[in-house]
Amino acid sequence: MRIAYEALRPVFAAATTAIAAITLLAANSHAALRSPQVPVSGTALQAFFTSQGQAINVNTDQVDAQTFSAPLGSDLQVLRFIDPSANIGAYNAAAASPALYLIFPGAATTGWFSTASFRASPDRLVVNLFDNNGAFVSASTYLGADHTNFGFYAQMPGGTAFSQDSRDPSGRPQMLAFNGTGVDAGFTWLAFESTPGPGSDFADAVALVGPATAPVLVRPGSWARVKARFR
Repeated sequence: MRIAYEALRPVFAAATTAIAAITLLAANSHAALRSPQVPVSGTALQAFFTSQGQAINVNTDQVDAQTFSAPLGSDLQVLRFIDPSANIGAYNAAAASPALYLIFPGAATTGWFSTASFRASPDRLVVNLFDNNGAFVSASTYLGADHTNFGFYAQMPGGTAFSQDSRDPSGRPQMLAFNGTGVDAGFTWLAFESTPGPGSDFADAVALVGPATAPVLVRPGSWARVKARFR
């Protein structure tokens, strides 16, 4: 479990990724490996990472990152590589029935991005949405957001997946995390599964999260098409 302006890395006109921002404590990007590693079915997720130039083995490089923390005032950055209808956001990890704090709406147009930060007095998460020209679109404030212990969710047509395994009634993982490599070093990849269980490919929603001060890449192509090719 990454919100700032889109810039600094090569930008491709055909990009279908959506941008938001997230600053996580460094420890989250260097978590220990998940044990045991979760079986990943099919080749969709591995092919995706390979297409992004990532030296990641989806069956052996999963890290144990289910909850996160961020300093007050820090920005959140999230790059989305998923079906455009999916929502990506955060929630309070300690809450039994947490409210969902939407960071990037699935209805947003290609090239739009969000900035978000945790604030105090009162505790809240502030999200601002901008269009592909950097023009302000809207603002949202979520009261009660806990910057010391939060998780990520992906709300997809097939269901809502949370970063915490315990959120699934069966205790099965709904999200796998991986440390970014190369140009994405210091970032964390989040791969969500809408229907966790045997045969899960964890390729229903993919996001890249990391420091808002780091360069942001808009990559070409449609993730939906990439996934369809390797089903």
